[in-house]
Amino acid sequence: MTRMFDPNQARYATFGVVSAVPGTIIDEIWHIIDTNLQGVLPLENVLNFAFSNRDGKLTITFSEEDTDITIGFDTPYAYASQLPKTVVAYDDGQNQTIILPSEIE
Repeated sequence: MTRMFDPNQARYATFGVVSAVPGTIIDEIWHIIDTNLQGVLPLENVLNFAFSNRDGKLTITFSEEDTDITIGFDTPYAYASQLPKTVVAYDDGQNQTIILPSEIE
């Protein structure tokens, strides 16, 4: 059985994500997966991350389909209103990609 979101697998972000989300925030999502979620929760192949404003700083909130679990992670980064509301991390068993919901077929 393949472990979802293995940090040794190839990781990508779509053009839409790279165009809308700074690289430091993309890296922060991978860091959250590796440090705060992996080994703590059984991860499915689709993870949802919502961006919100908390006192001018960016909070990234993790959730998964079919669970009631949501976890907010405060970051040191300034919140920017032009960020997308959500991004999705997808693992197909070989590659991992952060993608905008609007880019999903």
